[in-house]
Amino acid sequence: MAFRILHVANFAHRTKGAGFAGVQFKLTNGLIRAGHHVLAFSDRDAARAATPFRSRKVGTRGANRALLDVAAAFRPDIVLFGHADTIAAETLGQIRQLVPGVRLAQWNVDPLFDVENLTRIRAKLGDVDWTFVSTAGPMLSSLAGRRVAFLPNPVDPSIERGRGFEARDRPYDVFYAVGSAAIGRNHCGIDSTAAAIAGRLRTRLAGVSFLLPGIEGPHVEGADFDAAMVSAKMGLNISRRNDVPLYSSDRFAHLAGNGLLVFIDRATGYGDLFGEDELAFYSTEDELAAKIQRFAGDDPARMRMAHRGWLAYHAMFGATRVARYMLEVMEERADPSAFAWRPEGRVVPQAGLEPASLAAVDFESTASTNSATGAPGGSEAGV
Repeated sequence: MAFRILHVANFAHRTKGAGFAGVQFKLTNGLIRAGHHVLAFSDRDAARAATPFRSRKVGTRGANRALLDVAAAFRPDIVLFGHADTIAAETLGQIRQLVPGVRLAQWNVDPLFDVENLTRIRAKLGDVDWTFVSTAGPMLSSLAGRRVAFLPNPVDPSIERGRGFEARDRPYDVFYAVGSAAIGRNHCGIDSTAAAIAGRLRTRLAGVSFLLPGIEGPHVEGADFDAAMVSAKMGLNISRRNDVPLYSSDRFAHLAGNGLLVFIDRATGYGDLFGEDELAFYSTEDELAAKIQRFAGDDPARMRMAHRGWLAYHAMFGATRVARYMLEVMEERADPSAFAWRPEGRVVPQAGLEPASLAAVDFESTASTNSATGAPGGSEAGV
């Protein structure tokens, strides 16, 4: 059955461009590919447009009124709210009055250990039918009593277009971009910062080249971010905390989705979903440094593992697959055998996700001409 879905999130109409590769775009694409009619409503832009001062805060009431007008005209079957903090909880009740039988859900990909984010989630928790979050384990369980489900960070082949595994030559070996170099990060069981972690690795790995936007040089956004990322062979997936089950920032999707070899802390729990031949897992900074050194000097091995990781991530967390999962959870008809994770954030063994043969790429030969730019070459893998 095809649904009419109103997707309320920050669709970044302003030219800043930071969010053009965000989860809101991937889920919208996935829902459309799954056969649904999706109307995007950019709550923050609606707020700015509602006042001559272009102030989101001043225009909040206008944005809520505009959403009600759109809901009344569109009559959606489902309304999804993604970080739609401009929309008041009472507006959700008014939507239910305007559109009898409508189902409401919110999704959030910021961590549950962020107290302010948890407060934002709880603000609508009692007003939606389902809440999807990208944190599993005890923190997800702390929201018990409500319908809450785990949401993996999706990947979209029209957004994550690079194929880093196809190229021997890149200007940089390792890519790690952050919004703040000084913010605390729990890494390998140690409290540190992105700047300190990068500094220690650079000191130990004198022959390895690093590209570190936000640590060395300004933070990059939009197309500049994409270009910077695909200029490297490998990427560090180090979030604010790396000891919370299945939590990661969406850099995981960007790195793996673009075919870079991804280094990730075993404490994240992603070793239960991916193999040691798909991602470069480590438990200590010593092990991380040793693996960076190894793969920086062995292009064929790096390319093989990066390709396996790319295949596995697209197969498991493709945007269309994740979108279908969300709808099936909302309809309470999710097939327990269809996904490697469970709505409650548990991981279960699953076979048969490999969408293509590793023989598709010859890692011992010269990279294809297409690889120099990281351009895509094919359709969505495994979704």
